[in-house]
Amino acid sequence: MAQRSNPIYRALNRPLTILGAERKLFFVAVTMGATVFNMLNSLLGGLLVAGFLYFLARWATKTDPQILRFIFKAGRLRSQYDPAKLHTVSIRRVRHA
Repeated sequence: MAQRSNPIYRALNRPLTILGAERKLFFVAVTMGATVFNMLNSLLGGLLVAGFLYFLARWATKTDPQILRFIFKAGRLRSQYDPAKLHTVSIRRVRHA
């Protein structure tokens, strides 16, 4: 029996980014920059905040494209195992007759 070969396209595995930052993080950066601009009436302040958050978003996307998903789930899920905390586990075996 011949082996079956399925083509895999690289575009399917790439994260969706805008200027190198994940879409949602880019939107947050631009939104926060616009918010600072509107609240403080300062174009320079808005650009600085948007630029800082944009470069932070690019770093996060380069580090791990799924980092936003991990951050949101970290608040809801508790850690199952923490190697820094060592608790002795007592095991009790119950025998059923």
